[in-house]
Amino acid sequence: MALDGTASVRHFDRTAYRVRRIYATLGADTLNLKLSPEEQDFKVMLAPDLYAPIPGGWGRQGWTTLNLPSAPLAELEAALRMAWEHGRATTPRRR
Repeated sequence: MALDGTASVRHFDRTAYRVRRIYATLGADTLNLKLSPEEQDFKVMLAPDLYAPIPGGWGRQGWTTLNLPSAPLAELEAALRMAWEHGRATTPRRR
C-alpha cells in the first residue's frame, strides 16, 4: 500500500493490489505478481526456490508466484516495485 496510487481490492478469494491494473494478489503463503515474461524467466532462473510461473496462460503472460515465507524483505520489496511498474503502465486499447 506504500507504493503510490495503490488500492486494495477483492479479487476472487484473494486481496489484490492495483494502480491502473492489478499487479499483485495475496494468498496465504504466496504473492502472485505481474512481471514481464523476460523478468519472470530471470527471477525463476536466479531463485527457483522463491519464484515459479503460474501454470497455463497466466504464467505465459508473466504472472509469477513468490513464496512469501522464504522471501527476504529486500527481494519482496524489489519484486513488488517491479510488478507495480506494470500495474501503472497504460496499454493501448484493442479495437
